[in-house]
Amino acid sequence: MNVLLAVLWKDLLSEWRSRDRVVSMLLFSLLVVVIFHFALPPGPPAQAQALAPGLLWVATLFAALLGLNRAFALELENDALSGLALAPVDRGWIFLGKAIANFVLIVVVQVVTAGAFGLAFGAPVLAHPVGFALVLGLGSAGISAAGTLFGAVAVRTRFRELVLALLLLPLLVPVLAAATRATTVLFETGDLDPAPLRLLAVADAVFWISSYLLFEYVLDE
Repeated sequence: MNVLLAVLWKDLLSEWRSRDRVVSMLLFSLLVVVIFHFALPPGPPAQAQALAPGLLWVATLFAALLGLNRAFALELENDALSGLALAPVDRGWIFLGKAIANFVLIVVVQVVTAGAFGLAFGAPVLAHPVGFALVLGLGSAGISAAGTLFGAVAVRTRFRELVLALLLLPLLVPVLAAATRATTVLFETGDLDPAPLRLLAVADAVFWISSYLLFEYVLDE
């Protein structure tokens, strides 16, 4: 637990001091909102609101990829990643610290992006805050868990940005589909659809448990 808190504190404090990841993720996601706003053909407001959930999660996913690519950037300097691998602790705790830090950053970016989509497309992002926060949390949890594991896999490769996207995007199809469906139903009816929420919960559990167990072997490589 001490290792988890130390890694989490180190990542969040480093990001607070530099703000390089969160600022780049925010700028990217907001630019995506602007591009979608002007690129979509004109139509009735209901059509734009129907497209908003899918576009929101696409913007979130690609902004998250931008941040996850740099999640282990500090550890590459002075071979600090090897230092983490040599720490006499269960490496799963290191994974949890990194993944929770990534989760916090993704949620921050997602909240701002959702507000931008609400302004640009008239999406009712504030109409059901509790349900919307639940969907955002479950979707972001799956992205952060899988992204942290494969970020550690790709960090030492030559084309790590491309490798991470190729590994992560197919794996996150269930999370993206379920989150988009849950958000769409919530915006249209104000209710939470249990089917996509169950899929999100199962996918999150699989990603977090398997990543916790596999992270030890990833650091060995």
